[in-house]
Amino acid sequence: MTDDWTTFGVDLHLDLASGQAAGEGARAALERSLREAVRAGRLATGARLPATRALAAELGLSRGTVTAAYEQLVAEGYLIARHGSGTRVAEVVRPQARGGRGGSAPPRHDLRPGSPDVGSFPVAAWLRASRKALGEAGPTAFGYGDPRGRPELRAALADYLGRARGVDAAPGRIVVTTGYVQALALLARVLPPGAFAMEDPGLPFHREVVRHAGREVVPLPVDADGADPSALPSRGIAAAVVTPAHQYPTGVTLRAERRRALAAWARDASALVVEDDYDGEFRYDRQPVGALQGTAPDRVAYVGTAAKTLAPGVRLAWLVLPGDLVEPVMRAKRLTDFQTEALGQLTLAEFLTSHAYDRHVRSGRARYRRRRDLLLQALTGHQVEGVAAGQHVLLALPAQSPPEPLLLQRAAAHGLTFGTLTEHWHTPTTPPHRQGLVLGYGTPRDAAYPPAVAALSALLREELG
Repeated sequence: MTDDWTTFGVDLHLDLASGQAAGEGARAALERSLREAVRAGRLATGARLPATRALAAELGLSRGTVTAAYEQLVAEGYLIARHGSGTRVAEVVRPQARGGRGGSAPPRHDLRPGSPDVGSFPVAAWLRASRKALGEAGPTAFGYGDPRGRPELRAALADYLGRARGVDAAPGRIVVTTGYVQALALLARVLPPGAFAMEDPGLPFHREVVRHAGREVVPLPVDADGADPSALPSRGIAAAVVTPAHQYPTGVTLRAERRRALAAWARDASALVVEDDYDGEFRYDRQPVGALQGTAPDRVAYVGTAAKTLAPGVRLAWLVLPGDLVEPVMRAKRLTDFQTEALGQLTLAEFLTSHAYDRHVRSGRARYRRRRDLLLQALTGHQVEGVAAGQHVLLALPAQSPPEPLLLQRAAAHGLTFGTLTEHWHTPTTPPHRQGLVLGYGTPRDAAYPPAVAALSALLREELG
């Protein structure tokens, strides 16, 4: 028989009929169906199975048949039976889905950049903020709202960004988005015709986002002083996208004279500067560098995000726009997803106004500085760049070092992975651009970080001496 297992509050398809039609006994058919459900993940780890009597009645089988099937799957390690808590699904290693990071087993030592330590997410403080925010929210908070975002969050952001990042922000010029990617895509949709100049090297995925919106992307060279405004033409560019506080992936900070030159170019060219302040709060060895937007609010669109300070799963970011862009971006936002979810916005607003956000950022700054210091100690004798801020550093490779692909391959033997500089260039060259390893120190959990650094040290001793 084929049953949808809905009586017990779990929508689970059990195909017993096909096996029985092929001569499979009822017990074997049930074992196979449950085994396949566990392997495929349709029965999650820890899920409680119905009592044998109840399942037998549901499937039209004898209780002894169901009991025997459960006992067999317990013996095979698919199920766990404990007195008083029933029968539950055991933890089973399942095949990974194809594509993306899930295409292979996760590395033991993950030093890829681009992610914070999500294990440090402030669960208890977030729950307190959520309970308070939702308890005080009126009925309108649960309906449709302003496409710009909840007024509580926009007011809280205006206060925080002005105080902590030097941003010239008013709540009416803030648009809340579901991440940096949506913010960038919205700007690519609404700006006047023209190409987007994007840092070279820079994140390839962000270039894809802009191209997907129908824009041409041109390289904006980055050197030891940051993005070079002198490379920008006076016509044909709608926006220059930069990471002034801590360039990704080189880690350099945009020099003051280049900040002034970039703002002057934007005014002369009637163009926009898009400031990606993805990890601007994390500065270790000197005073934080204020946002570029504060010096030219009429020509800079500031983008901040909770992805690095809290976690990517929060899915909240914010645009601080010049006044003439608010309405076009709000209209595009309405046509894209109408509005960003409201409950997380209310929680983040409370998190900001109670200063729990400040406390969490300070705690993270201390934690990431300790991690950075441990990494720098392991990299003594190597050329390391971008160490003053952020959650990654760049290890420059000497000319005689093995090529990056070979280092990646040999790193895999240590259960180790990291980013490479080559993957961030706009176009390959012959001879190749300079090589380097982009080492993230945010991704691993605290306990996993020292072993990851030790694995990196072992690899560098073997390959670089």
